[in-house]
Amino acid sequence: MGLLTGSGSLTRYKVDGKIDGNVIETVRKGLSRHVIQDIDGEPKEKSVGWTSFHTPYSPDFGGSRFLVGSYLVFGLRIDKKTIPAKLVKKRLEFLSAKRLAETGRRFLTRDEKSMIREQVLHSLSVKIPATPNCYDVVWEHEKEMVHFFSTMKTANEELETLFKTTFRRSLIRLFPFTAAELTAGLSDTQKDRLHELTPKPL
Repeated sequence: MGLLTGSGSLTRYKVDGKIDGNVIETVRKGLSRHVIQDIDGEPKEKSVGWTSFHTPYSPDFGGSRFLVGSYLVFGLRIDKKTIPAKLVKKRLEFLSAKRLAETGRRFLTRDEKSMIREQVLHSLSVKIPATPNCYDVVWEHEKEMVHFFSTMKTANEELETLFKTTFRRSLIRLFPFTAAELTAGLSDTQKDRLHELTPKPL
């Protein structure tokens, strides 16, 4: 589910500070510098990076294509390879048997088993294509707010890490407590009272 669907999951964030200088140019350079890297045909198991909202499988941040009105709209893409355990086991047994036949021995050493396993995982990770998962991001830079269209823990953690790496700004996830403290315009006295509150079981 994403921005253009009828329903979906959403996590809101407060950006810890404004972007200095030319916001559009800074964001464009950041997105381009950390664009998703294709790992098909590579021995890597996972790739995380920014992608385009309209063309997530052909990311392009040229000009201001990520700008919609006053909003910055782009995507987080996570490509991950899943190697079936049964396929790994099959290849391990085949190569182990081949190694034993070549050496004339009945058992393999620990180092040999480790080497064969690494060989199998490397070979399969090159052959198996990565499965992409795309999540929409809407950034209201004037209000220092980010809307992320996912509530999955792993996706949110990847967003928070990549955002800080890219823009040198942290994202503060807005739960009811943090939303009240950061966006409700509370006075210092009201904030002090808020900090004294403790949750109670229903």
